[in-house]
Amino acid sequence: MDIRRTVIYLGLAISSYFLFITWNDDYGQKTRIDAPIQAEAPVGPDTPSVTGVTADTEHPQLEAPLVAPAGDVSAPSAELIKIKTDVLQVTINPRGGEVTEVLLPEFPASIETKDIPFVLLENNQRRTYVAQSGLIGRDGIDTNGGALFSAESNEYTLTEGKDELVVVLSTETAKGLVEKIFTFHRGNYLIDMQYRIHNSSAQPWEGVFYAQLKRDNSPDPSAGSGMGMQAYLGAALTTKENRYEKVTYDDLESDAYKNQQEGGWAAMLQHYFLSAWVPPQDTIHTYNGRFVKGNYIFGFYDQPLVVAAGSVGETGASLYVGPKDQDKLEKIAPHLELTVDYGWLWWIAQPLFFLLTFFHGIVGNWGVAIILLTLCVKILFFYPSAMSYRSMANMRKVGPKMQQIKEQYGDNREKLGQEMMALYKKEKINPLGGCLPMLIQMPVFISLYWVLMESVELRQAPFALWITDMSVMDPYFILPLLMGASMFVQMRLNPTPPDPMQARVMQFMPVVMTVFFLWFPAGLVLYWVVNNLLSIAQQYVITKQIENS
Repeated sequence: MDIRRTVIYLGLAISSYFLFITWNDDYGQKTRIDAPIQAEAPVGPDTPSVTGVTADTEHPQLEAPLVAPAGDVSAPSAELIKIKTDVLQVTINPRGGEVTEVLLPEFPASIETKDIPFVLLENNQRRTYVAQSGLIGRDGIDTNGGALFSAESNEYTLTEGKDELVVVLSTETAKGLVEKIFTFHRGNYLIDMQYRIHNSSAQPWEGVFYAQLKRDNSPDPSAGSGMGMQAYLGAALTTKENRYEKVTYDDLESDAYKNQQEGGWAAMLQHYFLSAWVPPQDTIHTYNGRFVKGNYIFGFYDQPLVVAAGSVGETGASLYVGPKDQDKLEKIAPHLELTVDYGWLWWIAQPLFFLLTFFHGIVGNWGVAIILLTLCVKILFFYPSAMSYRSMANMRKVGPKMQQIKEQYGDNREKLGQEMMALYKKEKINPLGGCLPMLIQMPVFISLYWVLMESVELRQAPFALWITDMSVMDPYFILPLLMGASMFVQMRLNPTPPDPMQARVMQFMPVVMTVFFLWFPAGLVLYWVVNNLLSIAQQYVITKQIENS
């Protein structure tokens, strides 16, 4: 090839690269940045039927119609209540005391906007995603719609030196005072929520506690960029039959969900984050989900609570609103850590995650931890890979004999196949050996994909130079190109397939794989690049040994 042709091809390659970079900037998938929206005046939940709970209400459907309470006689302020801790910024609507907004200051919305916290829950024109709870039934304060609470202040802050912040909402009813108490803890995404019913009347108070999550069909704001498999967006719970059971939004649209059991939790999941109501684990709860007025609702309600005349009763649950942190979730409720969903290869992904976190604890860099993990995986598969590379080296060594057989028996395909198989057997060659290294590592590759996809620890985790986030694609596609180049070198070390069509397919494999990897998370491509480089070194040494023997 003359120098002019080489220069032309090189210029075309460089031009194509920069054109593709520009196209990706304009049209490629980008991480959505959802800044907090100034909340409007609080609005209560849809009011159910006075005669009971019907199918088109947001409240849970109980077994029998319920009598409405005498009514709310209080007249508190309706200003939103703001709570700030070291890890949470929460807004509570005094109408019903529902959590209408949760910001996570420890998790920036994006690398470029460190000062804008990620928005998990919100209730505005962009998205409806809130945590509701209430008391319904004969004396329930929320049967006619959310009760209107009052509080001592509209702003609360967890001060330095304090580990706990208690926010008390209250409303006066015909039978006495009802308090809704939120307790926040330092460094904790779990909010304790308790109702305290002061029955000052001469009759028993009776009501049913419920807690639920309500979300519309808006896309996952934390999905980020990338192609291929996507994190689960939907509801989930734990049951006696399944430790981790998904209830998709399609399921809720087609039919209501209902299941009664002891303990458990009800959650809504998205990429990296979740919200979950966690009731007491020693009592029976009825878990239910439904699709109402364009919103997906998932939660639980309890058995009726009876508070004797002149006494005080309590009921409630805990609300988790935060990252999918396995260590934290495991301590909150049984099997809640399974919401970090590694798919059907979890039995491989889980050890990979623990090994990855172990290395990160030593080196403090997730990219370096991935390189060390790749080295461990390579050591684990060293002998199967070595057998494959020896087989390919032997095939390359007997290439002239194979060509001779092909020329001799080219017109007789049956005889050609017999002679080839005899040669393979004599030289101890496995014609499929070249596929073995890739095949045995595919489960590891897929498992690592899910580890990088689901582990919030790797969200916005930098490596070096231009790689500022291991969980999203390389912005300049340098790692995919290095992967393609390393794969091309590997192909050059392999023997040329005897079939011309197969040989042409193998020549295009690096190009196809490079395109395939362009939008993969940078951490995953880094794993494959390092794995290829280690494989090239191993294969080169084995090939030279065979050729010199």
